[in-house]
Amino acid sequence: MIIKRLHQPLVTQIRGCHHGKNILSLSDRGFFQALFPGNAEPEIRKRFITKPQTIYAGFDPTADSLHVGNLLVIMGLIHCQRGGHQPIALLGGATGRIGDPSGRNSERSLMDVSSVEHNLSAIQRQIETIFENHEKFFWNKKSAAPALSRVKIVNNADWYRNLSVVGFIANIGRHFRLGDMITMSSVQQRLQGDGMSFTEFTYQVFQAYDWLHLLKEYDCQFQLGGSDQMGNLVAGHRLIGRTAKKSVYGLTLPLITNEEGNKFGKSAGNAIWLDQDKTSPFSFYQFFIRIADSEVENLLKLLTLLPLKEIDEIMVQHKQVPELRQAQQKLAQQITLLVHGETGLQKAETISSALYKGSVEALGKLNLNEVKECFAGAALCEILPAPGMTILEAAMKCKCFASERDAMRIITAGGFYINQNQTKNIAEVLSPSVHVLENGLTLFRVGKKNYYIVTWL
Repeated sequence: MIIKRLHQPLVTQIRGCHHGKNILSLSDRGFFQALFPGNAEPEIRKRFITKPQTIYAGFDPTADSLHVGNLLVIMGLIHCQRGGHQPIALLGGATGRIGDPSGRNSERSLMDVSSVEHNLSAIQRQIETIFENHEKFFWNKKSAAPALSRVKIVNNADWYRNLSVVGFIANIGRHFRLGDMITMSSVQQRLQGDGMSFTEFTYQVFQAYDWLHLLKEYDCQFQLGGSDQMGNLVAGHRLIGRTAKKSVYGLTLPLITNEEGNKFGKSAGNAIWLDQDKTSPFSFYQFFIRIADSEVENLLKLLTLLPLKEIDEIMVQHKQVPELRQAQQKLAQQITLLVHGETGLQKAETISSALYKGSVEALGKLNLNEVKECFAGAALCEILPAPGMTILEAAMKCKCFASERDAMRIITAGGFYINQNQTKNIAEVLSPSVHVLENGLTLFRVGKKNYYIVTWL
């Protein structure tokens, strides 16, 4: 993966620190891109060491699921919790309807209230599930600093619905300077293209006010976000400095993209979603199995909780026999367990074993939909079983071959498989105990890639 480094004023790269609750030590993993203000590293370190802090990150409900590109921010909040700090996940019930222009060439479509509410509910469940999985499968609390509480999830629509437009502009808008707002990179990019609506232009005002509100309600002095959020973060810092007269700090994370410049998990326009109904645990798992060797070490550091020493050992073993993809398997296991839990990981590994290792036992544990997903594009056929039905007869009923002559030739030559096992005897009689899997299905294969899923009537 390529990590883009944004160059903004007052930004300094974070150096590694090693103190119990000081999450700046994550810089050893390449976790942080920069901090704001640029001269605040000693003060930030001091605050993390002195007492527990509250830190937030925002998630706008632009879809009914988060995707793997959101995982780095979620991991940041998890690391904060593990360090004894209070994480807050801010859901943009209000700002989601405005639309963040950062990194976009065109304005988002306006979402109706019901769509926003649906998306909010789905995203909240995902965040809660990930934190629950973390606590259940990854967090040894006996050796960890005690967190203030579980992740706190708030919705900014709760405080905007009671604000009047005139009052908000009069009391908050006066603290923003047009010159500062226009110089934001996201604004400049759009002004040089097709332009920007007033709605999008105000996004930075609302995100800044969110931070001010969280500071007043929860003493939240830290904001965590992607490096493309630096402009919005600076806007919040300025607003708080001019109104609350308090010091607040921002931590930005690296923006990870592939070689084509697409955001992580969105290559070819197909996002890898955290919702198992949009991206199944198997497809999710396989996404990480297919990560390139040149990228896997970085992602192990960023998206897993494995100690750096263990990651080094994994990479040594991986480089000895790279074709086994041991590092990718560890990456896929760790992230799938975090997002989809034990059941999701087991399902992903079972389907992978059935598909890539030819495991008949694993194949028999899958239901019809999972078999269809495993063998995408496979033809479906229904056969009424009859006493004495031969392999040749069953193959013809499934239309595996254009003619009986072709069937006889290919089967006897070894080009036909039943449940991944080669068979050459065209006269062999099908037997439920031998040829029908535990799930009641049978898988035919012709050659290397042509699959037929048989259901018995």
